[in-house]
Amino acid sequence: MNAKNLENSINAALPPTPYYVLDEAAIVANMKIIARLCELSGAKALLALKCFATWGVFDVMQPYLHGTTSSSLNEVRLGYETFGNNDDASSSDKKETHAYSVAYSADEIPEVLNYADKIIFNSISQLNAFKAQAAAQNIPVGLRLNPKTSNSSFLIADPARPFSRLGEHDKEKIAAVLSDITGVMIHNNCENDSFEAFSESLADIESRFGDILAQLEWVSLGGGIHFIAPDYPLEKLADRLKVFSETYGVQVYLEPGEASIHGAGTLVTTVLDTMHNQKNLAVVDASIEAHMLDLLIYRESAPIAAINHTAADIAPIGNPAEAAPSKANAESADHTIIYGRSCLAGDIFGEYALPSNLQIGDQIAFGNAAGYTMVKKNWFNGVNMPAIVIRRLDGSIDIQREFDYQDYKASLS
Repeated sequence: MNAKNLENSINAALPPTPYYVLDEAAIVANMKIIARLCELSGAKALLALKCFATWGVFDVMQPYLHGTTSSSLNEVRLGYETFGNNDDASSSDKKETHAYSVAYSADEIPEVLNYADKIIFNSISQLNAFKAQAAAQNIPVGLRLNPKTSNSSFLIADPARPFSRLGEHDKEKIAAVLSDITGVMIHNNCENDSFEAFSESLADIESRFGDILAQLEWVSLGGGIHFIAPDYPLEKLADRLKVFSETYGVQVYLEPGEASIHGAGTLVTTVLDTMHNQKNLAVVDASIEAHMLDLLIYRESAPIAAINHTAADIAPIGNPAEAAPSKANAESADHTIIYGRSCLAGDIFGEYALPSNLQIGDQIAFGNAAGYTMVKKNWFNGVNMPAIVIRRLDGSIDIQREFDYQDYKASLS
């Protein structure tokens, strides 16, 4: 996104910081890659709402995607209501709405089935409990299959971790319920940017579950495949998916979340204070715990996309968990650690080698702020909730939503 153009947008003044900015042009660029993959492979792509659910930009995503997939009743309803004209089954704008949850409560099932085109159960227990209700409404049923292998660098996000609850792994038990399902969902990738690793993992699944797959109508391979990277061999992935589909006679689904909006969002903040404690310190008016929670969960840092509306591409240095001053990093005394404003000592956006020292009032835009941010934002410490701003394809700015004290108060009672 060209941060310089933000100041000159014609439709609205920007709100006070902090605020998220979503760039529709960057989203569409990702959408075109996804559409190309689907065209070459025959796969269908569903937006993973658990990653990104800001429906104010769904209009530019709908032409490229086949629907949405969800992790809860609220998400499946949101997908149904906001992604396509789903009230009219004959409409050319009708999109698929897939429902999944780690566990449904019995009272949720009737409403879920009102919205879902497919419902995927996490366990055989849940399948047995609710399959009759789905069959009564002619809703195809799926089951999550856990191959007990994965491509994930993070234990916290690894569905194949020891004692995992995410799906069924026993082949004999799965075979026993094949008459109750039409497909399976296999989600065992997380930020996997290696085609070779994906292909080898899929081959392993085929070798162990191939006879199961051959009896199905569809297979969802989930998300977490970083195929939008510039150097990713998209055609190889497409061929791999096409051969898989043809070998087992199944419709392949993908569930891109981060791939849909990577590089399409920033979190714009203002420096409130500066200090020095063996290194330069700056405190901004946002918080990773409240506004970019995955940085805290995965011990990662945010890249800087702009400083004072001037585009930048400044990668963080090192690991924020190791940002405390020490003898070993004394040579980096000119670096700047940017902190969030919450009371959490480790509320750190990252450590950076900046062209000049930050001053109070400077604006910092952090990159990669679309995925798993707005869906996880919270009111920790009562810190101001960032507004949601959308830069439309024509360059105009829409302030999609602002939050105030009444929203904070209402969230607590």
